[in-house]
Amino acid sequence: MALATRTDRKPSPPRTFWGSTIGKKTVMAVSGLIMLGYLVAHVLGNLKVFFGPGEFNGYAHWLRTLGEPLLHYEWALWGVRLLLVAAVVAHAVSAYQLSRRDIKARPDHYVHRRKRASYATRTMRWGGIIVALFIVWHLLDLTTLTVNEHAQPGHPYENVVATFSTWYGNVIYIVAMLAVGLHIRHGFWSAAQTLGVGNAARDRALKTVAGGLALVLTAGFIAVPVGVMTGVVN
Repeated sequence: MALATRTDRKPSPPRTFWGSTIGKKTVMAVSGLIMLGYLVAHVLGNLKVFFGPGEFNGYAHWLRTLGEPLLHYEWALWGVRLLLVAAVVAHAVSAYQLSRRDIKARPDHYVHRRKRASYATRTMRWGGIIVALFIVWHLLDLTTLTVNEHAQPGHPYENVVATFSTWYGNVIYIVAMLAVGLHIRHGFWSAAQTLGVGNAARDRALKTVAGGLALVLTAGFIAVPVGVMTGVVN
């Protein structure tokens, strides 16, 4: 009996899962929820800036010593960073491939005009690009301090104030946070549908939760630059 050739082998379950539309949607949903969890924790940490430099700088130091003495300095923080990078890459790749698959499956002309999608749905693609570009800027601004002209290494509070003391720092941040809010509003509801949580009875409640969550997070993030601009944080 002839041995099976490589072309006769069935693809592995992970490859089959990833190759399917539902698999890509699931990866997109789970990675999106991971990033959402990070955003909730991140906004809570950011709001500590209103309690003064001691509180905020202490929180930043705690992030770097998390897990000690079991873990070395910044190991836990780097673990979170690597998880986030993996989530962002998985989210972006699955979104891109689903978009390409949708374009290929779309007929050239519709017999009937399609129902107009919500503003958040129609802006998901460019909103995602804005957020991706902002992540790069944010890292260069407050992590590596490359583009922060008045940065002081080891002084997170002072660096935040320096960033939002510039007009372009405020514009970039606020525009990006508005895009994040729109992304959350549509993405949370979409993830619930993909993971089987949503149904006709829960649809309205899920959309309300998605809208409320997006509003609270957006307001929380934007509160920081507004606090600096109004002198509440200085």
